[in-house]
Amino acid sequence: MEVQAADAASGDRIAAGQDLSVRVPATSANLGPGFDSLGMAVSLYDTVRVRTTDSDTVRVRVRGEGQDVLPTDETHLVARTIADTIRRAGFVAGGFELECENVIPHGRGLGSSASAIVSGVLAGNALLPASARLDAAGLLHACSALEGHPDNVAPALSGALAVSWEEAGVFRSIRAGVHPDIVPVVAIPATELSTESARGLLPAAVPHRDAAANSGRAALLMHAMTTDPSLLREATEDFLHQGYRAPAMAPSADLIRALRSEGYAAVVSGAGPTVMTLAPDADQARAAEEFISAYLDAHSGQNWRVLGLGVDQDGARVVLHHR
Repeated sequence: MEVQAADAASGDRIAAGQDLSVRVPATSANLGPGFDSLGMAVSLYDTVRVRTTDSDTVRVRVRGEGQDVLPTDETHLVARTIADTIRRAGFVAGGFELECENVIPHGRGLGSSASAIVSGVLAGNALLPASARLDAAGLLHACSALEGHPDNVAPALSGALAVSWEEAGVFRSIRAGVHPDIVPVVAIPATELSTESARGLLPAAVPHRDAAANSGRAALLMHAMTTDPSLLREATEDFLHQGYRAPAMAPSADLIRALRSEGYAAVVSGAGPTVMTLAPDADQARAAEEFISAYLDAHSGQNWRVLGLGVDQDGARVVLHHR
């Protein structure tokens, strides 16, 4: 993660006249067996621009995803997160103008809420005086605490693949490089599914044999993602969550079964209902796109978007605009 911003003036209120942008990638959590611990950044991006003013008013403009339903005042999630980040550092945000360009689909398992939180924390942090800003570890913890878990915010911050955990109340993460041949292909349905609804379907406990099998596949997945993509289909088999959540996203579950029966490494992206296929090379990515499109034409009555994406390597970026 890279932050470029000028110091705010000293005092309780941050300086007016600051102008910066934040770009944050979409993320896919779990990747099959990496439940609540693995996440990957992909090449869809939300961008926000913040300009601080002399007033006490917060104005928000939204374009793209959610533009007809999201609030346009201080209750907007990014605006609230900016103000909260500044307040936690002991300062007052005052008024600001916020422009949101939303590309990441909402409620589809591609980390839209994590993107909003990361955008707000990074923007608020960059508006503070340099001496008051959080470091990388502090940013990860702040974002994870607001989101409730680190598996999306960690790759959104770092780019590539992130392995995350919590110890003694502190969220931590390491970044791992993704093999350059891997191409993510996503099939995004028109319907939304909330993370809370999906989590509500999970049991309180699972059989020991399932936990053991899942541990083995998660370990294999790290090898497949970083070193040997030919193992992706076997490595993405999940025993902990996808089967329990399938009734809430039957068309996605059916598509995953069809893809995996043809040898593709298909998984639920995050809590769903987006389906992600991890292709080991560009040729299989094109074949997967063609298979998905043909399958959906034959079996689905709703509109889906099928996209071949890249793995984002850089993570979130904050850039200062000089006036």
